[in-house]
Amino acid sequence: MGIVKINDELHEEVRRASTVMCRSINAQAEFWMKIGMLAEASPTLSFNDIVKTQFSAAHVRLAEAASA
Repeated sequence: MGIVKINDELHEEVRRASTVMCRSINAQAEFWMKIGMLAEASPTLSFNDIVKTQFSAAHVRLAEAASA
C-alpha cells in the first residue's frame, strides 16, 4: 500500500463525496481512481456503462428496469 498526495481542496471533495456515498474516504478515492482508469481505457463508454461492465464482471445480477 502506498501514499497518494492530493491537494487539500480535492481531499475535502473526496471527504464530502464519501459521506454521501457511505464509503470511507479511502474507498471513495479508490473508486474514483478505478472509474477514471477504466474511462481512460474505454473512452466511448459512459459512467453507467462502466459500472454495468464491472457488475457483470463480478457476476452481480441487476434488476431489470420497469418499462414505462
